[in-house]
Amino acid sequence: MRFIGLLPVLLLAGLAAAQDARPAGKAPGAAPALPKASEVKDEEKLERSATAVRDMREVLREVLEKLEEARRTKDVVKLNCVNEKLTQIKGLLRISESSDVALQESVTRQDGTAAEHEYTKVMIANQKVMQLRSETEECIGQLAFRTDENLSVEVEEPRDLPGGDPTNPPRPDDITVRPPAASPTL
Repeated sequence: MRFIGLLPVLLLAGLAAAQDARPAGKAPGAAPALPKASEVKDEEKLERSATAVRDMREVLREVLEKLEEARRTKDVVKLNCVNEKLTQIKGLLRISESSDVALQESVTRQDGTAAEHEYTKVMIANQKVMQLRSETEECIGQLAFRTDENLSVEVEEPRDLPGGDPTNPPRPDDITVRPPAASPTL
């Protein structure tokens, strides 16, 4: 299970990335950063977390559609690329769903530190899922940059170019006269 390896990364990056978390569905730079987890009220944390999990489920649905599209086109490169992103999204969604439940429990217990931690994990996962959504779009767009093996290109040279191939210059003429000796002793 590859997503388990993501948990320590999410935990370590939690506090630093919480300041840079953006609302779901927004591109980086499109919206101002959300306040720190400690500055968000518990009710707001619950609402934002639920919205983020809902948005991640929507992204999962979109990526599954892209996976089906890749299967229909029978493009193995696209299929592998989308499948890799899908696996990561599924893992992040599982982490987010369990963190959302833990956030609800922490708020109920009035454990502010645990609530901040769980909220931060959900927001970081949401940010990563939105990034993976963009990467999935790039996977699908890869077909435009690939060429068919049977593709042929015809090059038409303009007639007013100087003759000759610049990569293959003509050989110099043979030397017919021997130059004088460079040293008088020879």
